[in-house]
Amino acid sequence: MIILTRAPGRIPLGGGGTDLPSYYSRYEGFLVSIAINKYTYIMINKTTVDNLIRLKYSQSEKVESIDMIRHVGFRETLKFMGIESGIEIATMTDAPLGTGLGSSGSFTVALLTALHAFKRQHTDVLTLAQEACDIEINRAGMATGKQDQYVAAIGGIVCLEFGKNGHVKVIPVNIHSYTLEKLKSNLLLFYTGISRESFKIQTDQIRNTEEDVQEVVESLHRTKEIGLEIKNVLERGDLDRFGQLLDLHWENKKKRSTKISNPQIDRWYNTAKENGALGGKIMGAGGGGFFAFYCPEEKKNRVREALAAEGLREMDYQFDLEGAKLLVNI
Repeated sequence: MIILTRAPGRIPLGGGGTDLPSYYSRYEGFLVSIAINKYTYIMINKTTVDNLIRLKYSQSEKVESIDMIRHVGFRETLKFMGIESGIEIATMTDAPLGTGLGSSGSFTVALLTALHAFKRQHTDVLTLAQEACDIEINRAGMATGKQDQYVAAIGGIVCLEFGKNGHVKVIPVNIHSYTLEKLKSNLLLFYTGISRESFKIQTDQIRNTEEDVQEVVESLHRTKEIGLEIKNVLERGDLDRFGQLLDLHWENKKKRSTKISNPQIDRWYNTAKENGALGGKIMGAGGGGFFAFYCPEEKKNRVREALAAEGLREMDYQFDLEGAKLLVNI
């Protein structure tokens, strides 16, 4: 048996950070995000020569029992699915961990998709996202929210409301195809070359939110408000205003932690704005990874040239409209 699955990464457009339980359990959360074609791939082979578990990622593991697995994501997902032996799993990714494109969530969703196929089970995308959240947040104890898992499972442009009880409501976005195409054309992604551990930044936010640190809580309230406005301007097709809101979002986000930005990141941001970008933000928790900038059509090349001179590499991408997908099941 050979199974191959994939799940997309994402670009958060507004409201990120309000999907953490420490915030939404008190105030409710909201965000808007879009899936992109930077995938995590999972390949599974059923082994017949022995009952070992073989795992291949940035490292390799060969173990006799689930409890011996070092990789917490593999270990907790296999436990959740009740698969204890006789399996070989390999993973590949277009967007490695620490770059802010949601690769941890897409890994769990792609793995669950593959393991459900391995057990000949059909699972709808919302259940898939819920399972991935349960594994990462409750079972693995990761300092993460619920954005990445839902976007990876559903695909496309996604609005999510987070209730105090943890319920996630998916809200349709009535965006015109022309607006979506223009958004794709003018929203540029650049890799900073800096990999960071987002969980450390998010752990700080969780602690500060739970301790009612006023600046952090007020920043998250404002982030939610900007996220709601971003949904509205996207539906109106006012992308220049979207770019301006990104700028407000970024300045507000930096209030949560000194780890989100640094003088080098600030210099890159200012360089992009000086050359025509309306606004931008670091993907994910901050501190490095990918930068996104919204640029008017006539200013894109100036921004590209200026950031290339700073050593940043642009990454081409497309929006993903399919979400988690079973590619091969032989």
